[in-house]
Amino acid sequence: MGNRLSKIYTRTGDDGTTGLGDGSRVAKDSIRVEAYGTVDEANSAIGLVLAAQSLPDEVRTCLTEVQHDLFELGGELCIPGHTAVSQEFIDRLEADLDKFNEDLPMLKEFILPGGGPAAAACHLARTIVRRAERRVGTLAGVEAIRPEAGKYLNRLSDLIFVIARVLARVESGQEVLWNRKR
Repeated sequence: MGNRLSKIYTRTGDDGTTGLGDGSRVAKDSIRVEAYGTVDEANSAIGLVLAAQSLPDEVRTCLTEVQHDLFELGGELCIPGHTAVSQEFIDRLEADLDKFNEDLPMLKEFILPGGGPAAAACHLARTIVRRAERRVGTLAGVEAIRPEAGKYLNRLSDLIFVIARVLARVESGQEVLWNRKR
């Protein structure tokens, strides 16, 4: 592992730029920084889900692995030309998605975010992952980005949606269904 930060502030960003992993400097609001920053935000939102005391072990294990993946993805996006996320990451998400989804009832209605604190936090994380996917898509429109990055985020948002459904049942016994006629 490289050097650890012994001093947190450097003052190098005071001019509105930040350093990428390859040493180059870009504006803090560049598309690339938006992309990996939103991936970091998604990782933090998943941390909120993991802070819940009542998570089933298999959910905790899955989301902890996802946090490590997102750190890898952030590194890939922060270092132009770097490769970190592979098809195996996506395959694992799909396997987890299938496993968590197999015992859930078929969806017949839209689900509103809620169902308990961890389920609601999951829904928030899902929307942030969707935003990260959009930011990566925007970046891919102007720079060469490996398709695995977008695919990973797409599968992850699906997985988090399914986990929110699982957690709603654990926390409150049911999901909050959209009712147009309320």
